[in-house]
Amino acid sequence: MDNKLWTEVINWVLDPTVGKILTVIIGFIIIRILTLAVQKGLLSRIASNDTRYRFRKLANFTGSLAAIILLTIVFSNKLGSLTVAFGVAGAGIAFALQEVIASIAGWVALSFGNFYSVGDRVQLGGITGDVIDIGVLRTTLMETGQWVNADLYNGRIVRVANSFVFKEPVFNYSGDFPFLWDEITVPVKYGSDGKLARKILQKVADDALGGFVPETRKTWHEMVNKYRIENARIEPTVTLIANDNWMEFTVRYVTDFKQRRSTKDVLFTRIMEEFDATEGRVSLASSTFQLVDAPVFNVRMTADK
Repeated sequence: MDNKLWTEVINWVLDPTVGKILTVIIGFIIIRILTLAVQKGLLSRIASNDTRYRFRKLANFTGSLAAIILLTIVFSNKLGSLTVAFGVAGAGIAFALQEVIASIAGWVALSFGNFYSVGDRVQLGGITGDVIDIGVLRTTLMETGQWVNADLYNGRIVRVANSFVFKEPVFNYSGDFPFLWDEITVPVKYGSDGKLARKILQKVADDALGGFVPETRKTWHEMVNKYRIENARIEPTVTLIANDNWMEFTVRYVTDFKQRRSTKDVLFTRIMEEFDATEGRVSLASSTFQLVDAPVFNVRMTADK
């Protein structure tokens, strides 16, 4: 009985199909070990986070490609007979997995279409955040906003299907032009020195944001040459409108897409300091309410006769 069992085991091991399966399994294990060894040996020597991420993705892709090539070589004589079966099954699989196929197509489009790349800030599928990974099926975002203001991280990691690049607009905050136009509104009391207020606002904006202008202008000229787009004013500007309550100055400027909140903090801090230094010539306005006493009513009572 034991001899018969050993004979069956040996025949099973010597079967060509079983041998090919074992060869593929062993090959997959070797490829995986080599991929992990290369990543462990080289990633620790790379200082840049972006370079480490790209190298890790390249190593994983190379390992997957090697595994596919091994599988194709080992079972090359079987592929011809399976063509018809694959064709019949393919129609059903394509219908059942149409969302998955659309996501894979989206990954191909992302790889060659320059929609966005890792590190960009995007709005995708109604979610705004920084792209931290692009997979075959999903894009991973570190979300910003929601209950946190001024485009700061809120701590949630969101995975959005790549198929959304075909279904909805893709907003890229940092693609070809990594700057944003932003503005603040400063209300100034009527009776203040309007010319001095404008001068102060312009000076504060130029001092705080002048460093962005040369780089921004260069990048914008590249945008103008690349796309059919009109030229735009890069330098900070101050405009004024008058309403029923106060003079409303608007400071419009260009800033880095990740520094909107810090830029507003710097501007408002400097503006309040400069306005205080004018000793009342320029004052911030605010909504005020005046309570008026009710008029006195004289009531005369007469007795009934």
